[in-house]
Amino acid sequence: MRWPHPTRILPRKIRVPVLAAAAAAVGGLLLAGGSAGPRLPPRLLKDVVEQLRDGRQTFRHDTFGDEEFWGGELRLHEAIAGLANGGVGDGLTPAKALELGLKLDRTALSDGLIHALKSGNLDTSDPANTVALLRADAVVGVTGFFDGDELTAVGINCSLCHSTVDDSVMPGVGVRLDGWANRDLDVGKIIALAPDLSPFTTLLGLTDQEVRDAVSSWGPGKFDAQLVLDGQNMPTLIPPAFGLAGVNLHTWTGWGSVPYWNAFVAIIEMHGKGNFFDPRLDDAAQFPIAAANGFGHITVEPDEDRVTPKLASLHLYQLSLQAPDPPAGSFDPDAAERGDELFEGKAQCASCHVEPTFTDSGWNVHPGSDFGIDNDQADRSPTHAYRTSPLKGLWTHTKGGFFHDGRFATLDDVVDHYDGFFNLGLTPNEKSDLVQYLLSL
Repeated sequence: MRWPHPTRILPRKIRVPVLAAAAAAVGGLLLAGGSAGPRLPPRLLKDVVEQLRDGRQTFRHDTFGDEEFWGGELRLHEAIAGLANGGVGDGLTPAKALELGLKLDRTALSDGLIHALKSGNLDTSDPANTVALLRADAVVGVTGFFDGDELTAVGINCSLCHSTVDDSVMPGVGVRLDGWANRDLDVGKIIALAPDLSPFTTLLGLTDQEVRDAVSSWGPGKFDAQLVLDGQNMPTLIPPAFGLAGVNLHTWTGWGSVPYWNAFVAIIEMHGKGNFFDPRLDDAAQFPIAAANGFGHITVEPDEDRVTPKLASLHLYQLSLQAPDPPAGSFDPDAAERGDELFEGKAQCASCHVEPTFTDSGWNVHPGSDFGIDNDQADRSPTHAYRTSPLKGLWTHTKGGFFHDGRFATLDDVVDHYDGFFNLGLTPNEKSDLVQYLLSL
């Protein structure tokens, strides 16, 4: 069985608030030449700005046509709209949507709606208001498709998992923070809302209830991208999508580059329409489901490919997402300075987490035995190893724990693990200083 591949994507409205201004400022410096060398051609800067705009549009809004799966196959829109759509079921209320970790983009909300949210005058128990929020394109990572007043389908975007908001209006409502891992998002429970999970039951050879139980077990901030490849249920934490410039392999187990993983997710996970090639998925022993369904050899006609033409600009936009600086007062700067010396010296962290990318330069994966953990998740990957994760912006994704599966609840637990495994002999004060340094990155 092959995943369904939709044939079209509807246009989305483009929002470009500050990107052009920022690029223009940088462009002004580059055009001036100076110590950096000769002036850069204006055409080059124009092309870069346009690609960044396109990449951000893709990251935030492009479904790649996947609404024909999430809407047409799983009928998720029916579960969202419920009675509000003239159908059956209770529907998904705004309160429940926020509880499931979905976020609202304040820039898509009217002043009146923001006031209603803040004052508690918006009925967050009415699924009709969820439909209205979808119509306003305010739900981060989810696109609604309408026929008049009726919600006819929903699609998902990259930003569903890899963006959050700054909570400037209220918890779950604020300005988008692209690239941040949404560790509140309960992907599994959202999937389990769908009335029809037959694409999964057919693929996995499980009953409807077994599929619902499996995905519902993931919990907030976790997702299992390999479930549809090998049938195992071992979810991992959603990683950030910022700070990737200069980093070789991506994902927890180093499957491939940024554009490789974008294509993999867009086509195999999101169920968009495009071309994907990876003969490693032909290994029936490691990837029995993927091999049986030809997931490593997905082809469409060139004029039907909704993914490949977007990869370059999406890649550029993601590489432009720098890790955010930690908030003022969130760490002890004196302790962090001492921790920096430990990181480079006694604690031996920099032997793999090499500045300024804070991952290995070159082949940045290691077997679990290199740092004292099992290889269970690594062996689900073609690399049979774990990536040395970049550390910048670590403070943004402390929720859910650390390492690929959150096995260490705190950074103190991580430092304790390495101290014991490598016999570092760190004192309690040195461990504390090292944690403060990690929080300062």
